Amino acid sequence: MSPLVLVGLVAVLLWSLVAHRFERWGVAGPAALLVLGAAAIAGNIPAFASAIDTEASEKVVEVILAIILFVDATEVRGGGIFGGEGRVTLRLVLIALPLSLILAVVVAVWMIPESIVVILALVCVIMPTDFAPAARILRLAHVPPRVRQILNVESGYNDGLISPIFAMSLAISVALTELVRAHPSEQEKILTDGLEKIADAFVTAVPASVVAIAVGIVLGFVFGWAVRVLHRRGFANDAGIRFVMLLLPLVAFGAAVEIPAVHANGFVAAFVAGLVYRIARTKGIPDRAIPHDELLLVDEIGVLTTNFVWFMLGGTTLVAFVTGVDPLVIVLALLALTVLRIGPVYLSLMGSSIAPRDRLLIGALGPRGTASIVFGLLAYNALPTDSPEADFVLDVMVVTVVGSVLLHGVLAPLVLRRMDRAGSLSGKALTAE
Repeated sequence: MSPLVLVGLVAVLLWSLVAHRFERWGVAGPAALLVLGAAAIAGNIPAFASAIDTEASEKVVEVILAIILFVDATEVRGGGIFGGEGRVTLRLVLIALPLSLILAVVVAVWMIPESIVVILALVCVIMPTDFAPAARILRLAHVPPRVRQILNVESGYNDGLISPIFAMSLAISVALTELVRAHPSEQEKILTDGLEKIADAFVTAVPASVVAIAVGIVLGFVFGWAVRVLHRRGFANDAGIRFVMLLLPLVAFGAAVEIPAVHANGFVAAFVAGLVYRIARTKGIPDRAIPHDELLLVDEIGVLTTNFVWFMLGGTTLVAFVTGVDPLVIVLALLALTVLRIGPVYLSLMGSSIAPRDRLLIGALGPRGTASIVFGLLAYNALPTDSPEADFVLDVMVVTVVGSVLLHGVLAPLVLRRMDRAGSLSGKALTAE
C-alpha cells in the first residue's frame, strides 16, 4: 500500500473517532481533515508532491470521483431528473454554468496570460460547486426551502456535466504544454503530435460521451428496475440493495473505460447511471426519493472518500504555499468564488419565478469542494512533471477551495445567522408595537 494512502486512512480513522463531538462544536470535517493533512506531510513535502503525481494516486482519485458523482445523482429528491425544479435547474446548468466558464476563461487570460495553455482545464477545476465544505449553510433557517432544493440539485449536476468538458480540455492542455516546453528542434514533431492529440480529443469527445451516457442509462435502468421489482417480491432486502448501490458506480465507470477503441468517459457513465437508477428505482414511491436505508452504505462511503480527498488537500495546500503563491492567483480565486458565479446565476434566473434576493443568494452560495480537488489533482497528475503549468493549476485549485472553506464554511454561516437574529428582533419589535 502507498504510504500516502496509509497515512490518509489513519487520519480519516482518527477523525472518525471524534467527528461527532467536534462537529457539534462547529468544526467541520473538511476543515479538520485539511489541517490533519497539512500536519501529516509537513515533515516531507517533496515526498508528498511526488506521491500525488503517480498513476496509483490517479486511479484512487478517479474511483473516488466516480462514487461521488453517483451519490450526487442518486440523492436528488423529488420527481423527474431535476427533482421538481426542472426550469430553474436548466437555467443554472445550461446558461449560468457555461457563462461562468466563459467569463472565467476571459478573466484568467487577461490577468495571467501565460496560463493560456491550461486555461480550459483550469476553469473546469475551479467553477463546479459542491456543498461538502459548507453543508451547514443549507441547514440555516435564513435559506428558504426552495433555495436549498435548487442548490442541492444544481451542485449534484455541476461536476457531472463538467467532467466530459474537463477530460477534453485536459487533453488539449497537456498537448499544448508539451509543445511549449519542447526544444525548438523538437517542436515541429511535437506540434504535429499535439495537433493530432487535440483533433483526436475533439473527434472522440462526442462518441465517447454518447457511449458513456448509453452505458449509464442501460446499467442504471436495468439495476434500478431490478431492485424495485425484486425488492417488492422479496428477493432483495435493504442490505443487498446497499451493495448494489455501492458497486454500480464502479461497474459503470469500469465498463465505460474498458470499451475497446472508444474508452468512454467513466465519470459520465457513473453520473448518468446514478440519475437513471434513481428514476427507475423510485417509480411508484410518493416522494420519488430512494429510501434512506438503501442509500446508507454508498452515502457513507461517499463521505469516507470525500474525507480522504480533504486530507489530500491539506498536504497539497502545503505543496502550493511552500513554493509561494502569486497574488494574482488569489485574486482570480476570489473572483471565481464571487463575481464569476453570482453574475451568471443572477442573469440566468432573470424572468424566472425566483425573486431577485434569492437569485443573489443562490449565486453567493456556491462553495467549491471535492470535485474541484479531484479535478485539480487529475490535472496536476496529467500535466508534465515539474512544469509551471501543473503547479499553476494546483495553486489556483488550492486557493479557490481553501478560500471557499473560509468564505462559505465560516463567513457565510455567520452572516446568515446574524441576518436570522436581526429578522427575529425585527419581528419581535413589530409584535410588541
